[in-house]
Amino acid sequence: MEKIKNCRGCKSEDLSLILDLGLTPLANSLLTKEQLGETEFVAPLEVLLCQSCALAQISCTIPPEQLFRNYAYFSSFSETMLRHARELCLRLNAERHLKKDSFVLEIASGDGYLLKNYNELQIPALGVEPARNVAEVARKRGVETISEFFNSELAKKIVAEKGKADIVHAHNVMAHVPDINSMLQGLGTVLKDNGIAVIEVPYAVKMIDRLEFDTIYHEHVFYFSVTALNNLFRQNSLALTDIEQVEIHGGSLRLFVAKSGKPSANVLAMLQEEKDRGFNGAAAYNTFAKQVNNLRLELISLIKKLKGDNKKLAVYGASAKGSTLLNFCQLGCEFFDFAVDRSTAKQGYYMPGVKLPIYDPEELIKQKPDYVLLLTWNFAQEILKQQEGYMRSGGQFIVPVPHPQILNSCAEQSSVYA
Repeated sequence: MEKIKNCRGCKSEDLSLILDLGLTPLANSLLTKEQLGETEFVAPLEVLLCQSCALAQISCTIPPEQLFRNYAYFSSFSETMLRHARELCLRLNAERHLKKDSFVLEIASGDGYLLKNYNELQIPALGVEPARNVAEVARKRGVETISEFFNSELAKKIVAEKGKADIVHAHNVMAHVPDINSMLQGLGTVLKDNGIAVIEVPYAVKMIDRLEFDTIYHEHVFYFSVTALNNLFRQNSLALTDIEQVEIHGGSLRLFVAKSGKPSANVLAMLQEEKDRGFNGAAAYNTFAKQVNNLRLELISLIKKLKGDNKKLAVYGASAKGSTLLNFCQLGCEFFDFAVDRSTAKQGYYMPGVKLPIYDPEELIKQKPDYVLLLTWNFAQEILKQQEGYMRSGGQFIVPVPHPQILNSCAEQSSVYA
């Protein structure tokens, strides 16, 4: 673990603390039963803001080898993610007029959930996925994948062996890369002069507006505004040409980046809006920090009241954001009996810090907890639809952000998260 003294983007020393979530374990470091008695690794979870380039980032760097070589997140367990990826691939295939001699590259390609769509279209594609266990799943699905961390040096090797790419995908990876300049330099190396990079990142402004503090964890080194992104791309000889806002992961940006080009009206409008709202400085972030601490007290109060009323409680989603929320609020086994998750890669393990056992969601029907805290709220509609049986039996869900809400029907949930 290393604490930074300079901005990872522009190297400025002008950093200010905007949010402190305390000492927390690594969010995806699930525990085996044998590890429950061992001392867990914890690190400060602090968010800093660079006053020079507006880049929000955590203070500690955890080596990527420690975080990502064996990983518990598989995108294919989410129907929402599969649909999101397929729609994008079909759209780009039509818009970019891809052919059988085109080439698509994905950085942090996961279990092949996206690139398999190009395989079906017979478009050559290569995935770069450092998590060896996840990459192996992709290969078994027929998606060519190399198990490496993408950087400027690897980009040169890919170009030498495969040529340059018509499309480069990078979904939910920019925030994970401490050496962000090396990644972006590699992106410029591997992209054709007329190629396009399609990048998705969680949007810091949405995070703040919706109080989504639980999306902060050690894997997410950065929290991007359009202002900060534009500065990063320009610094690395790339051009942010267009932006779309998408609802995936609680509110994300879909960026279109090229080797040259002018910013669209949408890019310019978002830059101006951020300036008007104070996202070029610390003001908006400081307000966010106060609201996060108020939300913490509100959620703790609700959970303690329910437990005091002898209600049986569980959590849904052994996710990274769930780990942040439970550990920051110090809500563990004294309040909740267990966690459930659809991912078979997580079942049988225990959540870090709070040490809740993780079961199949069928456990909700078996044990019938009165309330379930929905930690994977970003897939709320999908999950509540899957859990109609539990809800019909009288079970209720608690959605924790932006304020704790108790929901006992899919219709009620849809009205909140429409």
